[in-house]
Amino acid sequence: MRTEDFWQLIDQARAGGGGEPGPVAARAVALLAERDPEDIIGYARHQTRVLAASHKADLWGAAYLINGGASADGFEHFRGWLMTQGRAVFARAVAEPDSLAELPQVRAASLSGEEFSAEQMLSVPWDAYRKATATELPADRDPVRTPDLNDFWDFDDEEEARRRLPRLAALFVEPPME
Repeated sequence: MRTEDFWQLIDQARAGGGGEPGPVAARAVALLAERDPEDIIGYARHQTRVLAASHKADLWGAAYLINGGASADGFEHFRGWLMTQGRAVFARAVAEPDSLAELPQVRAASLSGEEFSAEQMLSVPWDAYRKATATELPADRDPVRTPDLNDFWDFDDEEEARRRLPRLAALFVEPPME
């Protein structure tokens, strides 16, 4: 599966999913299950590459600020939600995590405390393969390695958050007392 096909399927799921992560994931499963099993395997491989490419310390820091914390699983689920936002938002967030401060739902979450998570997006290829073939998705023989995050920073360090993610910090970190 090509990159364009991967994101096109997600866009189709977004169009029929009402924008909420659960329905987007369910629609992605339905759309993908209609395809050839090799396409489903290709989607799974591409999703693995997308998640590996987005496994970055500053994006994790953004998820931590926005969601009020993010474990390793929480970061995975946040990136699942980020996938439901489409290719342009996803790519921009990977390149510039602070750009998430421009999303209306993120701005609203700074007041409401809403958290962004879509674990169900991560299981789309497995659910689709099971639905299409009544068998389990074969294990990938050449898995993509997750990058080592040697440049982790203390996500609770408000000064570092302000330095690395100034727009998100302005929304989610209390301003300094003068």
